[in-house]
Amino acid sequence: MKQHFQNLVDEEEATIDLTPMLDVVFIMLIFFIVTASFVKESGIDVNRPEAATAVKKERANILVAISDKGEIWINKRRIDTRAVQANIERLHAENPQGTVVIQADKKATTEVLIKVMDSARAAGVFDVSIAAQEP
Repeated sequence: MKQHFQNLVDEEEATIDLTPMLDVVFIMLIFFIVTASFVKESGIDVNRPEAATAVKKERANILVAISDKGEIWINKRRIDTRAVQANIERLHAENPQGTVVIQADKKATTEVLIKVMDSARAAGVFDVSIAAQEP
C-alpha cells in the first residue's frame, strides 16, 4: 500500500501545469498587438523638399504621394486624379480623426498638388498638410 501511494505522489510531481504560463503569454501577445504602431506608406519614395519649420505630424492616417511625373499614389496604388476624392472619402470614413498628408516630390507640379488638396477638402477633410524634410 505504501508503495502504491508513493507511485501516485511521484506521478503528481512529474506533471507541470502550463496554464498560468500560457495565460501570461496570451496577455503579453494582446498587449503587444494593441500597443503596436503600424506604419502606413503611400506606395512610392518621394524626394520631399526641405523646410526649416517642418513639424512632425502624429495622426497622419491618409498619405497621398505625388511623384515627379505627376502620378498620384494612395495605399500603394496609383490613382487617377478624378478618383482621389472618392479614395480620401473612403479612408476618412474608416478613421474620421485622421488627417491627410500630401507627400509631393520636389519636381512635382503645383497643379497636381492643388488638385489633390481640393479633392481632400471636397471629401470633407480640412486638415491637409504637405510633407517636407527637415534640413
